[in-house]
Amino acid sequence: MAGFGEGVEPPLGAVMPEGTRFIGPVGLAANWRPGDAPSDDDLATCVACGLCLPHCPTYRLTGEESASPRGRIAAMRAVADGRANVDATFARFMDLCLECRACEDVCPSHVPFGRMMERARVQIEPLRTRRARFVRWLGLSVVLRRRWVLSLGRRLTPLARPFLRKRVRTLVPGGGPGRRVARTTEPEGPAKGTVALVTGCVQDQWYRPANRATVRVLARNGWRVIAPRHQVCCGALQAHNGRLSTARKLARRNLAAFRDADWVVVAAAGCGAHVKEYGDLLGGEEATAFSARVRDLMEFLDEQGVERPGHGPAGEGPIRVAYHDACHALRAQRIKEQPRAVLRLIPGVEIAEVPDGDRCCGAAGLYNVLEPDMSDRLMEQKAASIASTEATIVASANPGCTMQIAAGLRNAGRRLEVLHPVELLDRAYAAADARADDR
Repeated sequence: MAGFGEGVEPPLGAVMPEGTRFIGPVGLAANWRPGDAPSDDDLATCVACGLCLPHCPTYRLTGEESASPRGRIAAMRAVADGRANVDATFARFMDLCLECRACEDVCPSHVPFGRMMERARVQIEPLRTRRARFVRWLGLSVVLRRRWVLSLGRRLTPLARPFLRKRVRTLVPGGGPGRRVARTTEPEGPAKGTVALVTGCVQDQWYRPANRATVRVLARNGWRVIAPRHQVCCGALQAHNGRLSTARKLARRNLAAFRDADWVVVAAAGCGAHVKEYGDLLGGEEATAFSARVRDLMEFLDEQGVERPGHGPAGEGPIRVAYHDACHALRAQRIKEQPRAVLRLIPGVEIAEVPDGDRCCGAAGLYNVLEPDMSDRLMEQKAASIASTEATIVASANPGCTMQIAAGLRNAGRRLEVLHPVELLDRAYAAADARADDR
């Protein structure tokens, strides 16, 4: 059986580095382990044109074909065709991927790379070392699925910070998040409908101000907001790390928890992208109908319309805001103009576009803990790009990105405030109300 890097010549028109061999057509997928695996149909969509390469963060940093989407698909095809095994080399190819899905954005063949990568990681899960399995089990099965553990960790962070490994100490934000959102919040004025809020795991523990701002803004604009008591982790990180069976169990529980709402709104891009894909994950009419009701918060506000604030969030002066496009908003949900349109409604807000703003910040779920070297390089690039805008505030609609960017800016000696964009709208409403009260 051939190893990786051996095989037949690439298809006509493929542009590959000198010395690289393309691994031939998809076969019978007989070499996959039992369980989820990349399908032959999905693998066959890639024609190895290479248009994705300059957009892939890991390829840009390494220049290695194996660190590109095309190289990873070639490795998957080798296994599917019986030419190679699911081994440590294959696992390394897959693990280095951020799953930012930048490749999908430019692919003329619409290759479902994110779906293939999730299934490839199911295949490599049994190969992980005991330590790697323990880290993933701790994060994915204990912390995220038992929120009291995450809450305890957050409360102990100020005491434990001196003893934490430098990596975790750098990333974890300080301070307490305040109270959770109420189970039910009634609208101001006539009700337009009921919105169920996905509170998230990391967002609920570390970034509650964003959730509270979300509820206030929705209620102000006529929406009844519920935070279902029995909601659980959305399952995104489990799916991204080879635990699709766990992700499906969590998704089924959420289908039941979110039944009683007109809309399901998510203020965390990573969660939103995954919840929108419950239909693909579970199949069936119920899951598909559920996903059709899901909206990213900024997408929802743009669609439904919001009250234009009568005042800016910081007095009379302008605010220069650097907007960060989270990968799972920009690529997985095709959300770009909607948050900008909402921010432009706020008096005094000037949006500063970040150079190379569509590049991943390196957070990528657990990636910044599991692959710190690659993550740090991407974090440094993102921090430098943001600093070049001379903005005073960074708007980020994903908690992982917020944590990563804040750490990168701190490391670079830049003390910029990093907020969810809805917090700026909420502050503008509060400033307008305060001004009205003074009259």
